[in-house]
Amino acid sequence: MPSQTRRLHVIDSHTGGEPTRVIVAGGPELPAVSMAERLECLRRNHDYLRRAAIHEPRGSEIIVGALLCEPVDPTCAAGVIYFNNVGYLGMCVHGTIGLVVTLAHLGKIGVGEHRFETPVGVGSAILHENGEVTVGNVASYRSASDIQVAVPGYGIVRGDIAWGGNWFFLVKEPVVVPSLEKVEELTTFAWAIRQALKESGIQGNGVKGVHGKEVDHVELFGPSPVKGVHSRTFVLCPGKAYDRSPCGTGTSAKLACLYEDGKLKPGEVWRQESIVGSVFEGSVSIENGKILPRVKGSAYITAEADLILDPEDPFRHGMST
Repeated sequence: MPSQTRRLHVIDSHTGGEPTRVIVAGGPELPAVSMAERLECLRRNHDYLRRAAIHEPRGSEIIVGALLCEPVDPTCAAGVIYFNNVGYLGMCVHGTIGLVVTLAHLGKIGVGEHRFETPVGVGSAILHENGEVTVGNVASYRSASDIQVAVPGYGIVRGDIAWGGNWFFLVKEPVVVPSLEKVEELTTFAWAIRQALKESGIQGNGVKGVHGKEVDHVELFGPSPVKGVHSRTFVLCPGKAYDRSPCGTGTSAKLACLYEDGKLKPGEVWRQESIVGSVFEGSVSIENGKILPRVKGSAYITAEADLILDPEDPFRHGMST
């Protein structure tokens, strides 16, 4: 761990209200191996950078961070490792939209399609003339349907388990309908589901993510009052912060479930709204039997700065809140 002052050059953006902080310079040297192995190296040896960038006093629990890396795959414009207040993410679609806008801000990419390397695979993104970004996410799928979970205080809650770059429990009939006025109630309900998934034995008895991965995102749905928008969503992330955007990996998981249920045809557009009013447009294509989601949204640069890690500062590596 460094014993001298360190500067992390960051660019902040928001995608549909959800912030992304990209470390573009000052990060550690990571081995020239796969992005998944780089993530493990970052977790093992340099986790203080995640905490310094995301935790207070420099950050907040809602920020998603991204470390910009040289790609291993030479066909990719960049490699990226995503993280949040409690750990690391396999993929982050809102973060990729923010990353594309960040790279364009730096003059590193222009309008057109670009490939990005993540720890869970290669994704693509199109920067459109109007500044919108369409992300071609990793293959998504539903691993279990109509799972029943006994949630204390709420009774039986039914939902699907699906992968969209992260693992989600998608609630079929939420007790609390998503709206901005009900944030605390939604958070309490979704967190109770998350705990029930772990404590009821469901995750220990095989109904979980592939390779035993924890289902650590909970997604609720309800009707949207906006004409032409199919659904309003509330996503609770692993660190108990809710996603201000409609959640790109959550939208991907939803698209996979819709396709599996015969409710969405390839190429059809599904519009998903967040509780703050931002909207993602999603669709799927099928290649070699795999469901490939595409999610379109907008991001905006909000700041460019150096984070200073002073060795005399007792909170230089962040503080738990």
